Amino acid sequence: MEKDSAETTVSRVSIIIDVALFLLVILLAVGGSTFLHRLTGSATPLAVVEGASMLPLLREGDMVVIAKKAPEEIRVDDIVVYRSVRGGRLIIHRVVGVERVGDKYYYKIKGDNNWNEDFHEYYERVDGILRRAPGVPYDRIIGVVVRVGGMHFKIPYVGFFSLLIHR
Repeated sequence: MEKDSAETTVSRVSIIIDVALFLLVILLAVGGSTFLHRLTGSATPLAVVEGASMLPLLREGDMVVIAKKAPEEIRVDDIVVYRSVRGGRLIIHRVVGVERVGDKYYYKIKGDNNWNEDFHEYYERVDGILRRAPGVPYDRIIGVVVRVGGMHFKIPYVGFFSLLIHR
């Protein structure tokens, strides 16, 4: 009987935490964009995971917080959000390599659940012309998924509403 009571208490606490996080995200989305922008330095401080390319760590509907970092601060194993070269949609994948050419930084990027790197994204615009690059150039990096205590910070399921609206 005591075990059932403890499990019920844990379940209730879990539900309360989930609801509190959901309400926090709603409040931040409605009135906290300036606060989040200042806190993270990113013009796009929140992103919603779409698809299965980052399984098992990130699942569709997870919301992540993004912080802007200087090019030299982005490291292998960071999860970045970058703008696709075609269409401009946001992609959330992991950095698997960093290359510096002169004063420019490029990032080799791959989804955890993908076989290959994002080679089709290794382009940059030079004088209006799309040219092959050694990786995704820094100017297309929106930011890095925030880590808290060494773990990537995500809020499960909160982004499903956003995905439904955009589909």
